[in-house]
Amino acid sequence: MANSLHAAFHAIANVRNEQELKLALMDKIGAHFGVQHWGLYLIDDQSKTEIGVPAIPEVCLQGNPIGRYVVERHAPAHEQLILSPEDWKHICPRHDHEHVMTGPIVCDGRLVGTLNLARAKGHPAFDGNDLADLSALCIHLSAKLATLRAKPKTFQPAVTNPLTPRELQIAELVAQGLTNSEIASRLWISQNSVKQALKRMFRKLGVSARAEMVARLQDILVS
Repeated sequence: MANSLHAAFHAIANVRNEQELKLALMDKIGAHFGVQHWGLYLIDDQSKTEIGVPAIPEVCLQGNPIGRYVVERHAPAHEQLILSPEDWKHICPRHDHEHVMTGPIVCDGRLVGTLNLARAKGHPAFDGNDLADLSALCIHLSAKLATLRAKPKTFQPAVTNPLTPRELQIAELVAQGLTNSEIASRLWISQNSVKQALKRMFRKLGVSARAEMVARLQDILVS
C-alpha cells in the first residue's frame, strides 16, 4: 500500500499542467484506497471570489456536513469522523456511496479544490490510516498546484546584464526550480554544460548559490 502511495506522489511531481493531474492519478487512487468512485475537482484559478459551500457544486457540498467540515477546516474527513452510520444514510442514500471521504486542495491559503473518494455498499468504512494517506496526498497535490499556478519569473537582456542570451535561458529555468538534469533536457545540452555555465554565471554575478543568483538578476534587471 505504501508503494502505491509513493507512486502517486511521483506521478504528481511529474505532471506539467493541471489537466494532467487527474490522468496521473487515474489508476493509483483506486488501487491504493480500494474505492469504486473518486473525483478530483479544481476551481478555476481565474475565479477571484471566496470559496464557499455553493462554489463546488460537483462535490455536493451543500447540505453535506463532510463537505462543510473540509471547507471550514481545510482538513480531510470521512463520514464516521463526523456522523454515526445511521445519520450518514439519511444524508447520502446512494448504495455506491456507502462510505465517503473528502480532502482539501489548498493554494495560497484558499481552498481551490477537493479530492473525493467513495466506497460502495459491502465495502469497509474508511479508517484513520485512510485519512492519514489522504492528508499526505492532498499535501502533495496542493504543493504541485501552487507550483503550476505560480507566475514564472522571466529575465530580459539589459545593458547592465553580464550574462549571454543562453545563460539567461538557464537562469530562467533555475528560477522555475528546474534541476541541472531538467535544464539540460529542456535546452538539449549536457548536464556538464549546465554545470559549467552556472559556474561562469556565478562568477560574473559574484554569487555562490542558485537562489542568490536569481535574486541578483532580479536586482540587475528590474533596476
